[in-house]
Amino acid sequence: MTQKTVAVIGAGLTGLSTALYLKKQNIPFKVFEKSNRVGGVIQSHRKHGFLWESGPSTGTLGKPEAMELFEDSDSLDLLEIASPVSKKRYIWKKGKFRVIPSSPISGLFTPLFSLRDKFGILLEPFRPRGTDPYENLSSFVKRRLGESILDYAVDPFVSGVYASSPDILIPKYAFPKLYNLEQEYGSFLRGAFHKMREKKTDRDRKATKQVFSAKGGLGALVEKLETFIGAEHIVTGAQNLNCSPTEDGRYQIMQSGKLETFDGIIFAAGAEHLFEVFPFLNQPKFHDAVKVTYAPVIEAAVGFKKWNGLSLNGFGGLIPSKENRKLLGVLFMSSLFTDRAPAGGALLSVFMGGLRRTDYLSRSDSELRETVLAELGEMLRIPNPAPDLFEIARHEKAIPQYDILTAERMKIFGEIETAYPGLILGGNGVGGIGMADRIRQGSQMAFRLE
Repeated sequence: MTQKTVAVIGAGLTGLSTALYLKKQNIPFKVFEKSNRVGGVIQSHRKHGFLWESGPSTGTLGKPEAMELFEDSDSLDLLEIASPVSKKRYIWKKGKFRVIPSSPISGLFTPLFSLRDKFGILLEPFRPRGTDPYENLSSFVKRRLGESILDYAVDPFVSGVYASSPDILIPKYAFPKLYNLEQEYGSFLRGAFHKMREKKTDRDRKATKQVFSAKGGLGALVEKLETFIGAEHIVTGAQNLNCSPTEDGRYQIMQSGKLETFDGIIFAAGAEHLFEVFPFLNQPKFHDAVKVTYAPVIEAAVGFKKWNGLSLNGFGGLIPSKENRKLLGVLFMSSLFTDRAPAGGALLSVFMGGLRRTDYLSRSDSELRETVLAELGEMLRIPNPAPDLFEIARHEKAIPQYDILTAERMKIFGEIETAYPGLILGGNGVGGIGMADRIRQGSQMAFRLE
């Protein structure tokens, strides 16, 4: 096994995680990255005393692999767990941010949900199990929990995570844990109760579900991974990379006029790039592998050296589509992590666009600034907002949607791997979009080599 040579395509978090565990196994490898830097969309910036992200802002230790990445790359000194205020989260309803219930008692008194749905939760264990594996999330939630919970819990959550709509997402692929609770136990509540009683291993306990970042920003984690992996194993600026199978079952990679041969290839890039890298796969029977719906997202870092708005005592606020606001949500970054804003100041990460408003991507920076400040001024009660930092990041293909196209995409990925032994396909088109999902997939692919 240690004699195999492996190429990893893509140096985002998935590819870096793969490379880390190839190195831990002493498997010779080389990472190829199209852009001139590693880390994919993860990128941290400093200016005027602010530290902000222009890609993912936080991760969640929702899987053991997320914690193990920090441990196995000697990066535990970088791990920063969000302040306890992160447990308080807000939803916008009828002119103000309201706290999401954190207990059954607070759930009875919240103005977010209807009285019917509050008490209807008691009947959830007795509702019939769903039979349609392609049921969308809207139908799924209304059937089990009620319309107000869909409108003021699930819809804003989907906007915050997928920049999408529950009408589009398929729970089996977008929220497999939730889907499996119903399929295995017939009920969310019954399934959650059983899961709570299951004995956890020491490894299971690493999945604390805590929100995390890195000291110095997530970019610092990328730099640490790059150093640990070794720059000599990474090729950046790998434009027009072309892979093809050889007659002896290996793979050739042509890049910048140089031809190299590998025993295996691990694809850790976006599904839409599959045929660019592997032109021999561009066959009619594989065409659905590259069909991915993407949500565009605009992210604005807004910093104030002196904060005079509402108390930012929480993780942030999400905005339901039913409220017809112009933002998807806002994270209170300076309340979550250290060194994000000058003392007495605040740093906000604001998100807009998504599948709700794809037209926002074509708006000018000045138009977007005007929209953001008008919305923040009203929602966070900032008199005449004049930020000391305002930086915009545009992501045309930000978040792949785990919609009705996903089943066929996953199926064809499997068929390709069967047809071409030694070719392992990942990337965020399959396996989840969160940082913990990307880390898990990367580590699993590194251990799949035969």
